[in-house]
Amino acid sequence: MSNPDDPRASDPQDPEELRFHFTPSDEPTPEHETDNPHAKATTRVPDVIEALRDEFGDAVLEVERYANEDTVYVEKQKIRPICRFLKAQGFDYFADLGGIDNFTEEDRYEVFYNLVSTERQKRIRLKIRVDEEDMRVPSVVEVYRAANWNEREAYDMFGFTFVDHPDPRRMYMPEDFDYHPLRKEFPQLGVPGSLPLPPQTPDGELTMDPFAAAHGSKPVKSYEEPDTDSDSE
Repeated sequence: MSNPDDPRASDPQDPEELRFHFTPSDEPTPEHETDNPHAKATTRVPDVIEALRDEFGDAVLEVERYANEDTVYVEKQKIRPICRFLKAQGFDYFADLGGIDNFTEEDRYEVFYNLVSTERQKRIRLKIRVDEEDMRVPSVVEVYRAANWNEREAYDMFGFTFVDHPDPRRMYMPEDFDYHPLRKEFPQLGVPGSLPLPPQTPDGELTMDPFAAAHGSKPVKSYEEPDTDSDSE
């Protein structure tokens, strides 16, 4: 949403800001669903949700709907059998998985799972809540092999421990890295000294702070190759 106090708001030379049809902070009303240009029929699966409730009862905690898109919150410990059930219902394609840091006192984290039925051309999103005091999450790799690298990435970036994962290594950061970069408390400029980088010059030392200028010191200039004479080529 535009800010009326922002002087750029009245400048006709500036491109028009992206205007959202509906944001989750608003109270949803029926017209938000029927008139929402982002709504798609593929993400509305009431029959699948009803089947989940019949099979798992109270383990289906709540259902959120936005832009005709269903998100089903389920108990953390039931995520593996629920995925197995959905795969038997035709949700054969594991699209992705990721973490969310809400930065709250309780149930700070969430893990989401996007599943697709290629035959029915339907999608469903599952979510589980994860408390900071217990970051263990049942792995679903035995149900969907494609979850392997997604779970490793979520462990690397957020610190989830995926129980029974066949190869629980970090995805991007070194194994001895002490932090999880997508947690909200991780500084945007990184932690100086936590991850030595290659030298900036051929004979230089390791770079201990990739954002030296931002932390008050003069960064080493990168090595520059001599100019090439285009006529000699």
